[in-house]
Amino acid sequence: MSTRLSLAALPSLGGGVSVPRYRRADLKPGILHIGLGNFHRAHQAVYLDELFDTGRGRDWALVGAGVRANDEDMRQKLMAQDWLTTVVAQEADATAARVTGAMVDFVKPGDPAAMLAALARPEIRIVSLTVTEGGYYIDPATQKFDAAHPDIVADSRNPDAPRTAFGLILAGLARRRAAGMVPFTVMCCDNIPGNGHVTRNAVAGLADLVDKDLAKWVREAVAFPDSMVDRITPATSDRERAIVKDRYGYEDSWPVFCEDFKQWVLEDNFPAGRPPLEEVGVTFTDAVGPYENMKIRVLNGGHAAIAYPGGLLDIHFVHEAMEDAQIRAFLAKLTKDEIMPTFEPPPGASKEDYRLLIERRFSNPKIGDTISRLALDGSNRQPKFILPPVRDRLAAGGGAAGLALVSAMWCRYCYGQSESGKAIPPNDPSWDRLQATAKAARADAKAWLAMKDIFGDLADHPVYVAAFSDALGKLWSQGVRKTLDDYLAGRA
Repeated sequence: MSTRLSLAALPSLGGGVSVPRYRRADLKPGILHIGLGNFHRAHQAVYLDELFDTGRGRDWALVGAGVRANDEDMRQKLMAQDWLTTVVAQEADATAARVTGAMVDFVKPGDPAAMLAALARPEIRIVSLTVTEGGYYIDPATQKFDAAHPDIVADSRNPDAPRTAFGLILAGLARRRAAGMVPFTVMCCDNIPGNGHVTRNAVAGLADLVDKDLAKWVREAVAFPDSMVDRITPATSDRERAIVKDRYGYEDSWPVFCEDFKQWVLEDNFPAGRPPLEEVGVTFTDAVGPYENMKIRVLNGGHAAIAYPGGLLDIHFVHEAMEDAQIRAFLAKLTKDEIMPTFEPPPGASKEDYRLLIERRFSNPKIGDTISRLALDGSNRQPKFILPPVRDRLAAGGGAAGLALVSAMWCRYCYGQSESGKAIPPNDPSWDRLQATAKAARADAKAWLAMKDIFGDLADHPVYVAAFSDALGKLWSQGVRKTLDDYLAGRA
């Protein structure tokens, strides 16, 4: 019978697996984190685990929480292994596995009373979130908080029994305010431009619907630091579970595989205190924006640039797309010609060095990251990662043929069929709408741009409309390969 991951099993783990150098009993909770997905466990939880190994900050352990339907499944699996997680960092020439123990509890999902009790605990001084880019109730076209969303309206009518992350955060803050307690800091760890500002808008925007005085207090008294987070982290499948069992000799129900690279840049705005994460490589700064713009536009925008041609050409893994000379060349030209001119790098950083770093990271053959993951949720990601540099290019009088081609390939992908005729499974919360619109756009490209909740005023910009329409027409008439050839040869 194979060993299952647990606190009791840690001393017996071999095979080169690193284990915590601290005792679980020495940890005290300080952070409640909403959204215990793979990225959080490969990123924030790893930084804290490294910090605890140094003997510092052990009163900042994690308490997990969730608001999604499948969070209870995650809770049960992690509870069965004492909240431990195996994190396997893989590069082309090296692999390193560690068991992290930074989490000490997990609030039962679907129990608002238990969640509010946890948020009211005085030792909880930070509430952090990874609820995906699409989880912030942002109007895609305006990028402003959508106070009319049914979920937000429902929470505003039931403020004592909310269901969204922001309703729970607001209710927790209200409870602390009523008790005369210091408010916790709300720390967003999702890939959203100005994520601290966006999170403040969500919490205070909901408060506007409930209690204007409370909303004013949230805006004045609660800190929402900006952050930039980065580590490529694919989804977990039976493949990863089998690797842990075969290579390391024990079972982990939900291991996390990721690249070795990681980065975290944080605005140093934590009135209730924070762990000394600078000891383990976190950058604290008053200017997160330059780091954020460079990362979101080059990495996240680059993901979209390779995802859609890869998906249309039946390429499964990201590193396989990077092995395709044409897709690799498209990414390079698009980044250099149209993305890099739209931002300034952080002080001392080189745009070209960063571009080459991203290219190397995308090419990592061990990660097992999939094209379908990169193509996920385009209706939320395109307005955040692709369309902002389009607007900047047009405002500066430049062209955006390559960026328009990325969106055209997204439209072609949402048609639901690759060039070989293989079905593309639903890959967006709005898939039915997107697929119907993509079918209409085959005859009239403007039908796609008519989704003004996504494209906004770009639907009326003649230069962009012409570039998009030309790209989509070519994709249908001559296919992905010839269309990419035209762009690379300057014929787009």
